[in-house]
Amino acid sequence: MLTVRVTAPHELATQLCERLRDEPTVSDVVHLPTAGAGGGQGDVILFELARENANNVMRMLRHAGVPAHGSIVVSEPIAVVSDAAAAAERAAPGHPADGVLWAQLADRSREDARPSWSFFAFLLLATLIAGIGRLLDQPILIIGAMVVGPEFAPLAAICYAVVRRKHGIAGMASVTLFGGFALCAAIAWGVWTIVYAFGLFTFEQATTGPFTEFIIAPDVWSFVIALLAGIAGVLSLTTSKSSALVGVFISITTVPAVGTIGLTLAVGAWDEAYSALLQLLVNLAGLFVAGIDTLFVQLHLGRHIGSGLEARRARRAGAESA
Repeated sequence: MLTVRVTAPHELATQLCERLRDEPTVSDVVHLPTAGAGGGQGDVILFELARENANNVMRMLRHAGVPAHGSIVVSEPIAVVSDAAAAAERAAPGHPADGVLWAQLADRSREDARPSWSFFAFLLLATLIAGIGRLLDQPILIIGAMVVGPEFAPLAAICYAVVRRKHGIAGMASVTLFGGFALCAAIAWGVWTIVYAFGLFTFEQATTGPFTEFIIAPDVWSFVIALLAGIAGVLSLTTSKSSALVGVFISITTVPAVGTIGLTLAVGAWDEAYSALLQLLVNLAGLFVAGIDTLFVQLHLGRHIGSGLEARRARRAGAESA
């Protein structure tokens, strides 16, 4: 169940309360007149909402004009102990874990699309760790770089923007993702060039290592793994199963490829730099294809379930009136 707080003008809030109380997937509707901010100009409505039908209720609130005159705040409580809430949950189609709250995903995508110093800092640290892992031929360092890398957030934002046709989000997230990769690869190139000039490692050390050679050996399995990881990553975001994201991070070879590009460019190993770049592009292609397709399926499946629910309600209402 989700807890929703709506702030709206008194007349609109009164109308919304009537509609919400008639909604089977909503329970415990509380109307607090003139409780909002701004000198008591807005009412507050509190209610519990089954996650599976959240998109339909959120759409109704938006079409009623709530965002223009007030606000909608959605939170997820730890537990809801209520027979009415349990009945609302049963009235909603599907399983709670499968419900996708698109408003939440939109808000997260807008935030993840914007570049930030923290994003670039984590991406640079991950890139340098990956370069050290390739230099020392230590897979554990490569895994550490995968976990530290934050690149999946703007990547998922791009997938959302493509599916929902949000060009502004897509453009900003693309700048964040690809600009971040380019900037971190360039910085790593400069750092490794200085270190190499001081003779702290050799050309052979930078270009050999059987345990991390997969970074410069892209093949069809690189694409397949990226596809599977992309599906798992999007599902973990849309179904609130964030624990699965760690597995996604250590399945894709994006940051290790960027780190290897910086290292190999510094020593003039152009063939390996090209192979690492190809590995990066193959992984990104698989992630984008999987992410966009997964969101597309979830979107249309949710619409199909929602339309089926509305049709059942219409038939029930017609039978009761007869």
